[in-house]
Amino acid sequence: MSSTYKFKAETHKVLNILTHSLYTNREIFLRELLSNASDALDKLRFKQNKGESVLCPELPLEIKITADKEGNVLTVQDSGIGMTRQEMQDNLGIIAKSGSEKFLKDIGDTSCDSSKLNIDPYAEEEIVEHKDGENADASQIIGRFGIGFYSVFMVADKVEVYSVPACESAKEEGDAKAYVWTSAGTDSFTIAPLDDVAGLSRGTMIKIYLKQDAKEFAEEYRLESIIRRHSNFLPFPIFLNGKQTNTTPALWREPKFSIKKEQYDEFYKFLTYDSENPFDVIHLSVDAPVQFNALLFIPQKSEDYFLDQKDAWGLDLYVRRVLIDKNRQELLPNYFAFVKGVVDTEDLPLNISRETLQENIVLKKISQTIVRQLMTHFEKMAAADKEKYNEFWKKHGKYFKFAFNDFVYRDRVAKLMRFVSSSSDELISLEDYVSRAKAGQKEIWYVSASSKEAAKLNPHMERFARKGLEVLFLLEPVEEIALESLQKFNDYTFKNIEQADAHALDSFPDVEKKEDELPKLSELEQTELDQMLERMKEILGDKVKDVRRTDRLTGSPACMASQDGVSSTMEKLMRSFQKDDSIPQKVLEINPDHALIRSLLAIYKDDRRSGLFEEMVWGIFDNTILLDGYMNDPFVMAQRSLKLMEKAGQWYMDLRSK
Repeated sequence: MSSTYKFKAETHKVLNILTHSLYTNREIFLRELLSNASDALDKLRFKQNKGESVLCPELPLEIKITADKEGNVLTVQDSGIGMTRQEMQDNLGIIAKSGSEKFLKDIGDTSCDSSKLNIDPYAEEEIVEHKDGENADASQIIGRFGIGFYSVFMVADKVEVYSVPACESAKEEGDAKAYVWTSAGTDSFTIAPLDDVAGLSRGTMIKIYLKQDAKEFAEEYRLESIIRRHSNFLPFPIFLNGKQTNTTPALWREPKFSIKKEQYDEFYKFLTYDSENPFDVIHLSVDAPVQFNALLFIPQKSEDYFLDQKDAWGLDLYVRRVLIDKNRQELLPNYFAFVKGVVDTEDLPLNISRETLQENIVLKKISQTIVRQLMTHFEKMAAADKEKYNEFWKKHGKYFKFAFNDFVYRDRVAKLMRFVSSSSDELISLEDYVSRAKAGQKEIWYVSASSKEAAKLNPHMERFARKGLEVLFLLEPVEEIALESLQKFNDYTFKNIEQADAHALDSFPDVEKKEDELPKLSELEQTELDQMLERMKEILGDKVKDVRRTDRLTGSPACMASQDGVSSTMEKLMRSFQKDDSIPQKVLEINPDHALIRSLLAIYKDDRRSGLFEEMVWGIFDNTILLDGYMNDPFVMAQRSLKLMEKAGQWYMDLRSK
């Protein structure tokens, strides 16, 4: 005989809240039902492991989903522990009463109680890795709040729950073999006894009569998509219309020693849709300071995670194999944006919809642990396989460089950074540079440029090449920002070669022979040179702050110098932030011992107002700012250059005719 019961609590109002406010995505209902089914199977397995007798022990532990598109009915069935009449009344009739939570309390499992976690988010606790083979029988159970089931009313006009309890010991005297619970999600439900349930020997079967606007959930492709997204890694097979959907195992839960490289590769491709195998794999199983499993991958290719893919990085967050959030960026700092993978924990407190987190202390601790483990992994790689680490740096170093801004790890990051240099065709570390620094050298010299070739052509490099001093070539602006932030490495100060004093290198002997030097200028010529520099300043006007001689150049006629100590690259970067594309005012430094400047001086002495003199001054200026990285008006530059070439050609023809 069926009985009708009123829901306890203002159920109509509560259900309205559940179906319209608590959950933001209607497809979540299937995740909740599958999680409940998984719990029912886990409870049964726990009973079996304890040696208790269960109904139909030969039945496989599995979940079946059947979609009747014509009848607009969806059925979710499991072969789990099932429910008695009283359990139906308690678990389905009292909102926010969790059968899973009661089950865990009955067996003394408190792993779900986040209040017992004593976590200091800022402490550096010792990381305790999980030992393969250790397992808690009931640790897979997901449900905690007794709310998820009611999400089904977001899509259902009516729900029928058929259940055959697996354990005779759970039944009360007079209980029938099976029961059916029925409700339209209003203010009441009915429970009726049954002699039998067609197609259900043990466990629970939920029939969902879909609303008219929820017909999509009777479509096989839609259901398959939801399962793969939210419940793909549940520990039991899920069959959709007779075909198993979740064929990829939760590899992060498996013992590391039992996993082959091919399995890691296959899982990575499933997770990322990448056609290539991962460059590297990091498999973590941690018990302290928080419990979690993580499977992390380093891709072969780099992507633009700061612009085009700015929302597509982060780790997928699971709680007991159920997806909570994709691309959870809180789990990784941005300098590890290239890392792909999953994190699964049992310690994370969720809100009752499992869609957002109640608190983030545990998440912060997981993130800190992952970062420490990644740092250690890369340190070991750099020490054990230099070639592999350099390959990693070429692929992903452009992101890892930003770790200089993480004050907790900046000293470790400094040792992991790699650079191109003037003395090596291979990437080098700061330790490599220091190990071959010259006696008496107290600086780590660097220059910023767009390429290695451009760095070599920088006029400021000439003195360093002559002295045999190694210079780091910084090919991205972030590298200069990083070194300026670090300031020192092993008591060596980072210094840009543009800021080197004219006599800073005098104590180091020359290793390259000087080119044939021109005769020294006489006192009169020195005076005429100063006058020529004044005339050059007059011609260039506000294009330069000043024009002056320098003795720090050898092979170049001139260079640009900044009076405020800011390098060319940093100046360009700051101006780009201000959207200022004009050429900055700098000091034009002239090398009086260069053949071109001596020729210019001869032209000046012949006719200081000569048009040729002005054209050559502008030519020197054009080439100097070009080497400094600026070319705002290429048409004017080209016109001036062509005019000079035209005159040079005419002079040659005149000389030939004579």
